[in-house]
Amino acid sequence: MKGVLSERKTLHPQDIERRELPDAAGRAVRELAREISTTLDATPHDPATLAATLTDSALIAQIDTRVGELPADVRRAMRPPATAAGATIVSRLPLTDDEFGPTPPSWREAAEWSGTAARRANSLELDIAMMLLARSAGEPFGWQGQQGGRLVNNILPSPGHEHEQSGASSKTLLSPHSEDAFHPARANLLMLGCLRNPDSVGTTVSSVRRVQLTADQRRLLSTPTLPILPDVSYGTGHERYSAPPLPTLWTAAGPDETTLRYDPAYTPLDDADSAFCAAYATLAAELERVCVTAALTPGEVLLVDNDVAVHGRVPFTARYDGTDRWLKRVNIRLPERPRRAEEADENGYGQRIVAPFRAASTTAFASGGVEPARADGHREQTPVAIERDTAHDRGSVEHS
Repeated sequence: MKGVLSERKTLHPQDIERRELPDAAGRAVRELAREISTTLDATPHDPATLAATLTDSALIAQIDTRVGELPADVRRAMRPPATAAGATIVSRLPLTDDEFGPTPPSWREAAEWSGTAARRANSLELDIAMMLLARSAGEPFGWQGQQGGRLVNNILPSPGHEHEQSGASSKTLLSPHSEDAFHPARANLLMLGCLRNPDSVGTTVSSVRRVQLTADQRRLLSTPTLPILPDVSYGTGHERYSAPPLPTLWTAAGPDETTLRYDPAYTPLDDADSAFCAAYATLAAELERVCVTAALTPGEVLLVDNDVAVHGRVPFTARYDGTDRWLKRVNIRLPERPRRAEEADENGYGQRIVAPFRAASTTAFASGGVEPARADGHREQTPVAIERDTAHDRGSVEHS
């Protein structure tokens, strides 16, 4: 059994909360990104090394200390979604199509452009702008096993990956999923920034707080039954780790506070009994029923509450001529929203986060909050140096 949304292309932008960056706020983000990029140019840093992961200490310090210079309108616009839809579109970040060049054929080339002299000025500046927006919302982080540990990921179609369940695909429907549902340190907030989308390719969003389920279905789905495995972007090797069963829903506080971990493409549903599968199928149908679809335009940012909503993408035909859809993705942790104690002992299949902002700021937080202490005393592992697993080509594609 495989729960996926139908290949719908009807757009429902009116169903998604919308916010706008005032002109002055949007310009301030771009101008500050340009200033930081210029400051880094004056320091003895290797551009390619700096752009490889965006975790250079000088860059992190610049963003962390200067994000507070942005107008308060930026932080207001980047706060988590405020409606049951679990998604918000923030518009009017100033962009022009000719400033960042053609859409690359892979995330690797996109990352390399940020470190090359010919393209670095605009490419790196755009990455810094995305980091400033994400830091205004919370703590940006990456994954050691995905896109080389880079904090700003590039999501674009890649030749040879057209039919995969990954963000590098195009011709297949990307199934709705929680980002990195397999991991206890998954993002609270997912940010997708649009650079280019000439074909109006739709991003789908479905909120668990809009579905209708019976009490018995909620009980079944709240019982740890099946594991969620790492997606294809993390390569292989997860077989070395135990695969603990996880609940799909948490409903302790009632339907209006329900959260979920959901990724049917990487959940072994054939291992469950018929009652659980029936409840899961109903959830899949309900997520389809409440689905809203938005075609992002350049300068728009989609914020998805990764605890509340699942997201996907409708199929499209990639041209590979430099004009295809190109998004920037950033995972964001919200310090005020700690994970449940039940998740503390999960192994995460050995995947570890790259979280330089957590080390750079203890109590100071970009939007003025203070990180609360964890009641269970759990702390994520300190990130270590990124090691590429060339044997398995980890991070070659994306599931977003």
